[in-house]
Amino acid sequence: PAAEGGSARDGGSMRCQVSVLYFARSAELAGLRSETLSVPQHITALQLWEEIVKAHPRLAVIQDQVVFAVRQEYVLLGDQLLVLQPGDEVAIIPPISGG
Repeated sequence: PAAEGGSARDGGSMRCQVSVLYFARSAELAGLRSETLSVPQHITALQLWEEIVKAHPRLAVIQDQVVFAVRQEYVLLGDQLLVLQPGDEVAIIPPISGG
């Protein structure tokens, strides 16, 4: 049977609202500290990043340095599948410079 909700057009993936938190340079580039985005529930970390960059194209410049935390667990940008739940917290953590 087809996945509940969703359609063939979006791969049958339901969407959910997640809370995206921006820190340091990512907050400067996005121009805000947090927002709610609607994203597919089944999505790779890299696809999730691409959804966020669609909303804030200036973030593309930090792609190679950024780390995600999803539900307070670090996730590298790659093809590992994330199964998001409505209300999940996704933190965008840019490189932290030390001295």
